[in-house]
Amino acid sequence: MGGGEEEEEVPNAEPPSPGGDSELRRVVVRLDSLISFSRSIKAFAGKWQSIRSLLQNLSSGLTAAEAAVVFSGASENSAFSELLAAVASTVDEAHGLAGSCDGETFPGGKLLMRSDLDLLASRFDLHRRTLDGIFASGALTHATAIVLSKPAAGAPRDEMKFYVKDLYSRMKLADPEMAARALAALNEILIEDDKYARIATVEMPEVVGLLVGLLESEKEEIQQEAAEAVAVIAGFHCYRPLLVLAGVVPALIKVLEMGSSLGKERAAKALKKLTENSDNAWSVSAHGGVMALLKICADPGISGGELLSSACGVLRNLAAVWEIKRFMVEQGAVAVFLKLLGSKDEVSQIHGMEFLQVIAGDDPAAKARVMSEGGMESLVQFLGSSSSSSPKAMETVLRAIEALCFSSAGSVSALIRAGFLDRLLVLLGHGETSVQESALKAAARLCAVSEEAIRNMGERGFMAELVRLLEAKSLEVREMAAEALARMVAVQRNQKRFVQEEDGVGTVLLLLEPEEKTATRKFLLSALVAISGSSSGRRKIAQSVHIKRLEKLADMEIADAKRIIKRLSSGRLWNLLTGIWST
Repeated sequence: MGGGEEEEEVPNAEPPSPGGDSELRRVVVRLDSLISFSRSIKAFAGKWQSIRSLLQNLSSGLTAAEAAVVFSGASENSAFSELLAAVASTVDEAHGLAGSCDGETFPGGKLLMRSDLDLLASRFDLHRRTLDGIFASGALTHATAIVLSKPAAGAPRDEMKFYVKDLYSRMKLADPEMAARALAALNEILIEDDKYARIATVEMPEVVGLLVGLLESEKEEIQQEAAEAVAVIAGFHCYRPLLVLAGVVPALIKVLEMGSSLGKERAAKALKKLTENSDNAWSVSAHGGVMALLKICADPGISGGELLSSACGVLRNLAAVWEIKRFMVEQGAVAVFLKLLGSKDEVSQIHGMEFLQVIAGDDPAAKARVMSEGGMESLVQFLGSSSSSSPKAMETVLRAIEALCFSSAGSVSALIRAGFLDRLLVLLGHGETSVQESALKAAARLCAVSEEAIRNMGERGFMAELVRLLEAKSLEVREMAAEALARMVAVQRNQKRFVQEEDGVGTVLLLLEPEEKTATRKFLLSALVAISGSSSGRRKIAQSVHIKRLEKLADMEIADAKRIIKRLSSGRLWNLLTGIWST
């Protein structure tokens, strides 16, 4: 069966199996036969589907009992033997009802058959609960049990399913060491081959139910392995509804509240995947998940990096739901994440920034709360520590500042007063390439939303840095720099400064590419249109050695270029210069 077999010795075990091997095997075979038969029954299909689910659970439990012996004496052995006899009787009766439904012959009528099927389902459910009670009592546990080898890669589907059934039987037994090893083996195959995930969810839904139950185990190792299995299965979008229906969300939250550090980490990882669906976000919130997650984030030193990262990820997913985000803010989330921003660990700081960015979003009330609690000042202060921070941290803080402060004139004014522009200019001129690009995006965005910011940027020397970036290798950078420059020189005070700069106008003219129709060229022409509105600007353009590029564009019927040339030609200066050039 896909490999050899080995024996696992357990001390003090007695050899006889409960109820006798042959009788137990006969009942399991009859159960599996009934499961197979029920799939073809068309009459009362819904009833048979419910019965089939109970049969599958009972079959898995009895399969587990096949690998067990009785430790606790004759009374438990007797209880199991009585259960086995009752199951055998119910299965025989079920085969008879299945035959009637398959042939659509109902001697007592359909109403009586419906009633019989309801009674049958109740009896199978009672058998299942009785078996669970025997397992829970510890009466059945593994002894000298055959441990199946993991199927080889590419093994037949039946072999893979049989292996999962064997693992399920071991997880279900009372021996915690055996259950933990079985869970670890399950995690191994779930990670290696996604076919096992389907077997453990769609084909054997009882496995999911058992995993949910094991999340509540008092044994740390079992709880941790169960959380890992749930996290792996939650990585598949199609199986997430099955996990949620089985009640995994409240069980995971309980692990977050009371589990070990590793258990919490794995539970948070599972919840992060589950809450990518906003419907599941509501379930997490309803079961107290928000407070449990905020408590983890409030003490990053104890939580550890992986747990903190996953917990923050869950909260970001939850914040995508407006009502839940508001609830978080009311419960003190802003203070928690500002504390993270002020920590010495950069990973924690980045988590704090990212969450503040999400919280700010498009919610004016949430932005006001962040501002009132000192969020803007904390972010700008962090920006000033660029020499000791990674590019990722600097890029993240710039995005957070934009999300929080760029949406209103009041917040932009406050941002300017806090010294943001001075720090942004430093990054624009001296930061690493990725940080420079992020700073440029912030500058361009600020130019698009605030004339006050444009005037202040002009005073601080931003235009010279933008001109320098016009010659960057990246097309995107050149385009953003050109757009920002065009917006800045549209303000009259900045036009005068720009004209006075030695190389500004000349560089813009030099970079006009007649052969390339780009957004950069369009923005540069817009800047020259603005500059040509003043006599000093026209003089500067006319005196440039690169004016031929502008003339060529005018000859190509480019509207802005023609407009600039027309302004120049209407002045005496143009006529004078034309005369000089012609000689």
